[in-house]
Amino acid sequence: MFQTSVLASGSKGNSLVVRTADSAIILDAGISVKRIVAALERLSIPLEQIRGVILSHDHSDHSSGVGALSRKLKIPVFITEITYDYVNHRLGNLYDRLRIFNTGESFELGDIVIEPFRSNHDAVDSANFNFYQLNNSNAKLSVATDLGYPTMLSVARMEGSTSLVLESNHDEQMLIDGPYEWHLKQRVKSNLGHLSNKQAVGLITRIHHPGLKNLVLAHLSETNNRPELARSTMQGYLESIRSDVRLLVADPYQETPLIDI
Repeated sequence: MFQTSVLASGSKGNSLVVRTADSAIILDAGISVKRIVAALERLSIPLEQIRGVILSHDHSDHSSGVGALSRKLKIPVFITEITYDYVNHRLGNLYDRLRIFNTGESFELGDIVIEPFRSNHDAVDSANFNFYQLNNSNAKLSVATDLGYPTMLSVARMEGSTSLVLESNHDEQMLIDGPYEWHLKQRVKSNLGHLSNKQAVGLITRIHHPGLKNLVLAHLSETNNRPELARSTMQGYLESIRSDVRLLVADPYQETPLIDI
């Protein structure tokens, strides 16, 4: 067993779980502990299996519930030193449960291997991640949200994924015509911002391969995107290459089903 579920994804809060038969890990906790615990219960993932929570970067839609989740479940927080220095006031007392990781260096939690790689986003030290199961070379989960711009490094790290959670944040025309102030529109569109629906397709054209089974579009803007628009943009490309990839769109308020990685 090697599975994932996106517990919540969007501009207001993000969280994801990766689990095996013996271990589970939370990536980001930008929603309340109550919501995370309720989602895990619906997915039948025992709380005692959670080995830790990993923080990808400092922005509040990923970090706001991390400290509380650590205290509730008595689990360690895995975070880079730079991010911790920037966000420790928001985490509260972690007691002895702080664990520092370095982007680019893999580490293990239970029988799950975590491979952080740098993302091009306007946070102090933003990371994306690959997840593997020990002694299982046939499955690889890549999580790439708040990507900004797909660098050669990030594309290389995502190659060979069997499941991929990928940012599809905005429709370019909706962003331009929408209510955001101009400086915020420029930030979102920049190489340190968020991938558009079309940019997400562009990335998939570079890493799609016959072994890719699942693609989850994530971190959709509720102001500058619509789920059906993100889906149709990606589905059009997948149909053009006759791909049988399972396509899902993550929801800001409801977890996805468990996905076999």
